[in-house]
Amino acid sequence: MEKIADLPNIDAALLELPTAALFVSPSAITHPPRILLLYGSLRERSFSRFLTEEAARILVHLGAEVTIFDPRDLPMTGSVPEDHPKVVELRELFLWSEGQVWCSPERHGAVTAVMKNQIDAIPLEMGAIRPSQGRTLAVMQVCGGSQSFNVVNALRLLGRWMRMFTIPNQSSVPMAYKQFDEQGRMRPSAYYDRVVDVMEELFKMTLLLRGSSAYLTDRYSERNERARRAIDRQISQL
Repeated sequence: MEKIADLPNIDAALLELPTAALFVSPSAITHPPRILLLYGSLRERSFSRFLTEEAARILVHLGAEVTIFDPRDLPMTGSVPEDHPKVVELRELFLWSEGQVWCSPERHGAVTAVMKNQIDAIPLEMGAIRPSQGRTLAVMQVCGGSQSFNVVNALRLLGRWMRMFTIPNQSSVPMAYKQFDEQGRMRPSAYYDRVVDVMEELFKMTLLLRGSSAYLTDRYSERNERARRAIDRQISQL
């Protein structure tokens, strides 16, 4: 788990970016939006991690509380018991979060195994709890060559399957090796501006959905299923 305090400061240009108090009434912000960020590469010079860290800086500037999950040492899903420390850490962070950012390189036209393994470690249900349901999600990708949207499209599909609210905006950064300096900071460009747009939209949507996700994810079919189970329990007790 990476603390945002360990990252370099944001760019001076972001000082002009509105913060939370300008998006909603200050009285509505009972606590900072809690955002979990996942990236999909274990390389020392990982461009998906660099892009994730840029996103984290922007979110902090907006007023969010952020955590970046370190995917190193997370075993392959199903290879260890559910009480493995890295599995427990990731699942607790899912429950802690109100919104998330997923960022993966494109590998053979798809998300990496590192990215997919993190998502696969989260079940749709943990007892009576759905750890991903109702949370907001922003998706991003980095490309080694020309721009594509294979990864962000795949991440949208996964987010939908996990019952998350994926925001309309997204970021795809082509030729990522040209977009970051030696310190891993993203160079000023239209691609950087798009990342700011995406994080601003995620921040706004997380605030707007706060307190409403339980209502929005309440389903007729599931209410019926709960009612049938209750009736079956009553019959079994006669």
